[in-house]
Amino acid sequence: MKYSLTIAAAAVLAAGTAFAGEHASGDAAAGESVFNQCSTCHQIADGDNVLAGRGRNGPNLYGLFGRQAGTADFNGYGDSLVALGEAGLEWNQEDFVAYVQDPRSFLQEKLDDRGARTRMSYRLRGEDDARNVWAYIVSLGPAPAN
Repeated sequence: MKYSLTIAAAAVLAAGTAFAGEHASGDAAAGESVFNQCSTCHQIADGDNVLAGRGRNGPNLYGLFGRQAGTADFNGYGDSLVALGEAGLEWNQEDFVAYVQDPRSFLQEKLDDRGARTRMSYRLRGEDDARNVWAYIVSLGPAPAN
């Protein structure tokens, strides 16, 4: 029985990694350990099934790839992030990597508004860490509809 569960878990991880590879250039396995820094505020949960993280101060990151910014079921978004989503930004690797390294500057640049602000207080310092976290988040999310 243990052997069957191990094989099943490996198959799921391999499938998720393959999907992530199509939409992410980072290392999902390395991103899992970096995500620990994010898990204070965020979780990745498919309904009641929490896949990673424990935080609820930030939005759920499940299904982040392709999602319009500021539209997850979460009441704590700042006005600038909501405005960016309304302007059409859908999360992809390039924008996610830039955002998590410097959220305020990202919003100011994308909105062309020096007054844009963020409620996300934490930053990932390195581009590799940001790419790896993106790969990890994408690997746990659903495959896109198209």
